[in-house]
Amino acid sequence: MITVRGAELRAGARLLLSGIYFTVSPGDRIGLVGRNGAGKTTLMTTLAGRTVPAAGSITRTGPVGFLAQDSRASDPDVTVTDRILSARDLDRALQRLRSAEAAMADAPGPAALERAMNVYARAEAAFQAGGGYAAEAEAARIAAGLGLPDRVLHQPVGTLSGGQRRRVELARILFAGHNGTLLLDEPTNHLDADSVAWLRAFLQGHRGGLVVISHDTGLLADVANRIFHLDATRATIDVHNTGWTAYLAQREADERRRARERANTERKAAALHTQADKMKARSATAVMARSMARRADRMLTELEPARRTEKIAKIRLPEPAPCGRTPLGAISLTKSYGDHRVLGGVDLAVDRGSRLVVLGLNGAGKTTLLRVLAGAERPDAGRVTHGHGLRLGYFAQEHDTLALDRTVRENLADAAPHLSDGDVRRVLGAFLFSGDDAEKRAGVLSGGEKTRLALAGLVHSGANVLLLDEPTNNLDPASRTEVLAAVDSYPGAIVMVTHDEGAIDALRPDRVLILPDADEDLWNEDYRDLVSLA
Repeated sequence: MITVRGAELRAGARLLLSGIYFTVSPGDRIGLVGRNGAGKTTLMTTLAGRTVPAAGSITRTGPVGFLAQDSRASDPDVTVTDRILSARDLDRALQRLRSAEAAMADAPGPAALERAMNVYARAEAAFQAGGGYAAEAEAARIAAGLGLPDRVLHQPVGTLSGGQRRRVELARILFAGHNGTLLLDEPTNHLDADSVAWLRAFLQGHRGGLVVISHDTGLLADVANRIFHLDATRATIDVHNTGWTAYLAQREADERRRARERANTERKAAALHTQADKMKARSATAVMARSMARRADRMLTELEPARRTEKIAKIRLPEPAPCGRTPLGAISLTKSYGDHRVLGGVDLAVDRGSRLVVLGLNGAGKTTLLRVLAGAERPDAGRVTHGHGLRLGYFAQEHDTLALDRTVRENLADAAPHLSDGDVRRVLGAFLFSGDDAEKRAGVLSGGEKTRLALAGLVHSGANVLLLDEPTNNLDPASRTEVLAAVDSYPGAIVMVTHDEGAIDALRPDRVLILPDADEDLWNEDYRDLVSLA
């Protein structure tokens, strides 16, 4: 289905992967793992045909469905159902069928009716050839499995929340997949617990090929039967033809074996060098001493190179500027998209140093609330109040604060104009953007890299109120740990939207706001059950 022969992948001048060979066959369910920036997303987009390898070849046979991290419907006015059906071109067939039905109903006479009936017969034949009503029902089942309620199926995609739009695109890819190859980059982002469980079962039953990037280890454990680890330090892929649990055990055993072999070889080489040093002073044994020393050196050079510890971004949040008692508030905020009301009468007071978590189902208005508070959208009614000394810092889950056509360096310079170029590069280095990485366009970054860049923009902002919308999405475990530690130690106020229970532990919320009803309460552990549904 997909065959990779000697492929080389680069990000600008930087080598990501070199000389890679593998195949994706029916029944293969490959988990693609590795640190942020190792090349997972670049490899995935190349497998999908969105980019070409710098060397080697990639051959695709059969249908390929690709869910990108930043996938968004191209036309916000198309309905959810038509967007999903478009994966098999059934949207146009269905539209022709509807038009023919309308023409029959409005036919002014027998001749016009007969022409309309002929058009309808041709439209229905084309619709049935593509799967017809059974395919339409299949699309509805997939949408329901991913938590899209019936009421949104006939809404324009542009009226949905970011999480719902992501579900629509995932439903479209799964509907398109049939028995082809699915390429899924972080498919569980924005899914609640029930939808993740449904997706796991769907992928387990998929008869085609699958390549998935995910930091959801539960998904990998339940679905993957092969693990490809991208080693950024060696620009290679370690192929493990095992499931996730066996991969972890094998990787740990390999590390112990390498450590033992290195220690034994270094001990033997040191003994040879010691003996050679004793023998080289006598002319009778000098030749043998040199031979022993060369043998010891050869033993060390033939050792498998030690794996370098991968760098971890030193993520920190800004030192908050002084502010008044209540730097941010909201009075009777309402917001609708078309006929769908998202926010209805939200009142809010964010006190200095307070920590608020916003919970609710997808589509309840969580992201919209943060966008309104940040000034990225205007409310239909009500107002946002700014107290004395307010400095807002906003992290958007869709990375809307980044200029995708500008470089990494330019994005940070725009966010912190008071920094010198040297300071900008030092901050970027701490967030693992070094050398040529600073000159990459933000649009080519992986989701995890975009997250790091957006967080870097907050570091020198002096923000005393942070609006954080899913700040742990797309992060590898080490980077996620750094972000959560930064949240835990930040002394300013935080308003957070998250479905990550670890983020709740780091936030230590004192209050909770439940949407769409806008009910505010003191935090207690009974609300934790709602987090995974957020």
